[in-house]
Amino acid sequence: QVQLAESGGGLVQAGDSLRLSCAASGGTFSYDAAGWFRQAPGKEREFVTTIRWSDGIAYPADAVKGRFVISRDNVQNTVSLQMNSLKPEDTAVYYCAAGRYSNRPGDYNSWGQGTQVTVSS
Repeated sequence: QVQLAESGGGLVQAGDSLRLSCAASGGTFSYDAAGWFRQAPGKEREFVTTIRWSDGIAYPADAVKGRFVISRDNVQNTVSLQMNSLKPEDTAVYYCAAGRYSNRPGDYNSWGQGTQVTVSS
């Protein structure tokens, strides 16, 4: 099972952009997909977007459509999340995950430790 490690979180202002990265290590990335989820205090973990590893087909949640873009590098075994036009409601801990091509957390087998994104108004 590969290990995932996120980086790139931080404190930004509304309207700013931020790029998160997730590096996979410890083995070959043999999963169907890599995804990003987020969890705000007091809320359940929420699907953000996912990308199918074989062909790069992705789909985002409605809340981030048109603002967030996921990409993957299947040579470097990394997946990135470009977040534009950030809003205060995007504030959360963001998690990278690997598993099936799905919007359900239960379909993902491997998770990173998370990185905090805070958007001030």
